[in-house]
Amino acid sequence: MTASRTQEPTVVLVHGAWADGSSWQRVIPILLDKGLSVVAVQNPTSSLSDDVAATTLALNAISGPVVLVGHSWGGAVITQAGTDPKVKALVFVAAFAPAAGETVGELVGKYPNPPALAKITDDGNGNLKLSAAGWIEDVGHDLPETEARVLAVLQPPLPAATFGEKVTQAAWETRPNRYIVSGDDRVVSVDLQREFADRMRAISSELRAGHLSLLSQPQAVADVIIQAVEQVAQAENPGMA
Repeated sequence: MTASRTQEPTVVLVHGAWADGSSWQRVIPILLDKGLSVVAVQNPTSSLSDDVAATTLALNAISGPVVLVGHSWGGAVITQAGTDPKVKALVFVAAFAPAAGETVGELVGKYPNPPALAKITDDGNGNLKLSAAGWIEDVGHDLPETEARVLAVLQPPLPAATFGEKVTQAAWETRPNRYIVSGDDRVVSVDLQREFADRMRAISSELRAGHLSLLSQPQAVADVIIQAVEQVAQAENPGMA
C-alpha cells in the first residue's frame, strides 16, 4: 500500500514598510521555476494589526502547510501572524523579529541608528517617508540608481504610530526559523539582525548585501526559502523521498 502524500508547502511572502508585494518580483520566478506555490501578500502598511489581518486573510485561503517569509517590517508581521497552525516554518530576511510585548521602535533604539533613519521625513500628518537620497544611498545602494529612484517614487506612506505597536505573540518561539542577515544593511542595524538570529536560534546566513537583498541577490534569498520548504515537506511527509 502506498503512503499518501500531504499537500506541498505554500510560500507566503510578506513585504516590508515603504514597499509592496513587488519587492519579491525577482524571488518569485525562482520559486515558481521550482514548482512551488507562492502567494505575495499586499499589506496596507497602515498598522501592525492591519498588516497582520491582511496576512491572515492570505493564510485563510490556503489549505495546506505554509512557509511564511517576511522582509524588514514584514518580520514583525509574520511574528504575529505566524502562529496560524498552518504555518510550519518562518524565514526572516533582514527583518524585525520582536518578542511578545516588544515594539519595533524600541528594538530600533537598541543600537546606533543606521544612516537611512536620518533621511526619513514626516508629511505633517504623522506619516513617514524616506527621501530619494535615502533610497539611493542607503536602501538600494547595491541596486542601479534608476531602480532606487523608482522605488522612492512608489513608496507608500507609513504611519509613525506603527513603530509603537506591541507584538502580542511570537511565532518564532514555536516554529523552525531561518534568518538572512544583510551584512551591508544601512536601514536595519546589522548587529540587531544578528541578535535576532541568535535569540531565535535560527539557521542563520549572511549576505554581502544591502537591505534589499531580495532584489539585489534574489537567488541567495530564494535558496534559503527553498531549504525551508524542503525541511517542512520532509517533516510533513516522513519516510518519503
